[in-house]
Amino acid sequence: MDNTLTIAMPKGRIFEEAVELLRKAGYNLPPEFDDSRRLIIDVDAEEISFILAKPMDVATYVEHGVADIGIAGKDVLLEEERDVYELLDLHISACYLAVAGLPNAKMNDVAPKIATKYPNVAAAYFREQGEQVEIIKLNGSIELAPLIGLADRIVDIVSTGRTLVENGLVEYERIKDVTSRLIVNPVSYRIKDKRINELVSRLSGVVSSEGK
Repeated sequence: MDNTLTIAMPKGRIFEEAVELLRKAGYNLPPEFDDSRRLIIDVDAEEISFILAKPMDVATYVEHGVADIGIAGKDVLLEEERDVYELLDLHISACYLAVAGLPNAKMNDVAPKIATKYPNVAAAYFREQGEQVEIIKLNGSIELAPLIGLADRIVDIVSTGRTLVENGLVEYERIKDVTSRLIVNPVSYRIKDKRINELVSRLSGVVSSEGK
C-alpha cells in the first residue's frame, strides 16, 4: 500500500503559516519548498506530496480523494459544505466574515442586494436574521459592489480592515470568526489512520505549546 500522504493547501498566507507549523512539528521540508512555483511538490524524505490549489478548491480535492488531507479556512468549509472530516483547528490565518457597506447607507426595503464570494454563508446569515435578500455572487473586488451601486451590502472576509477603510466602507456586522482547519477524506482516514493521527498529534502539540 502506498504510504504517501497527499496534502492540499492554498498558496499565500495559509501556505506560509502551515509550512511553519509543519516544520515546528518536526517535518523536514526543504528550503526551496517555500519559493517553488510547482503545483505538486513531493517531499520523498517525509513521504508527503503537496498539491497547491486555490483556497476554494482544497476541500473539493479532499472530498474526491485526490488529496488525503487539506488545510482550508473555515470560511471555505462553511461555504462549500463538502463531505470531509474536520480534525483540528490550526489557529492560523485568523480573520472573520463580516457584513460591510457604505457609511450610513440604508438597505433597500425590498430584497436588498448582497454581493459576496460566499453566497451560501450570506444567504444563511440573513435568513437567520429574518431578512429576505438578493444574493449577487462575485469572484473578486467585492468592495466595488456598493461603490458602483451593484449592492447595498457585501459579505466578505476581513483581516485587518484596511481594505474596507481604503475603499470608504464600514463594517456593520461580524458574522463568524475564521481560522484554518485540518480536514481529511473519510476513506483516507480509515486507510491511513496511523499516519494521519500521527500528523494530527504532532500538529496539536505545536498548536497547544504556542497557546493558540
